[in-house]
Amino acid sequence: MTSKPLLVSYSLIFVLVFIWSAINPFDRFTWFLEVLPAIIGFVLLAGTMKRFPFTPLLYTLILIHCVILMVGGHYTYAEVPLFDWIRDATGGDRNNYDKLGHFAQGFIPVMIAREITIRRQVFNSGAWRNFFIVCFCLAFSAFYELIEWWVAIGTGEGAEAFLGTQGYEWDTQSDMGYALLGAIVALLTLSKIHDRQLARLSSHSQLKAG
Repeated sequence: MTSKPLLVSYSLIFVLVFIWSAINPFDRFTWFLEVLPAIIGFVLLAGTMKRFPFTPLLYTLILIHCVILMVGGHYTYAEVPLFDWIRDATGGDRNNYDKLGHFAQGFIPVMIAREITIRRQVFNSGAWRNFFIVCFCLAFSAFYELIEWWVAIGTGEGAEAFLGTQGYEWDTQSDMGYALLGAIVALLTLSKIHDRQLARLSSHSQLKAG
């Protein structure tokens, strides 16, 4: 069971980063587009926390993802200073913060899908579960690329910072590739930790019900 102090701390971190992100962003429209998923996620988690609380691991990952979104919203994904420095130090030709964002787009959602499907007993086979939740993350990434395309059509040049292609012709495909990689890496590195936390959460729920 996730402790209340931890949730309060995470909520405070979210609010503080959100306020920082909203102060003089690079472009207000781009900021809104980038942080909207974080706002929606925060509202959904607040509304479901009592009847379907997640493991501490998931709340930690979701907070990290929200911070990534809000940093990207503040600077735009093509202008994050740290990744400008990495680009210059390594002799690269683009700011790759957007690739971190798309890696997280697979890394975090796959664990959310894993927890929900395990607790709801959607699959009898772990292998089939992993296959379908990885497919879900790849589909989610592809759908996000469609959203970016629709925004670009609807707003014209105003969406350039939101797209963050930086002249890279394979940007869309590489974004989905990073999301796929993130989903696979998360399953390989976090599944055992996640299973232990799920077991503790299940034990707490049974004790509470008894």
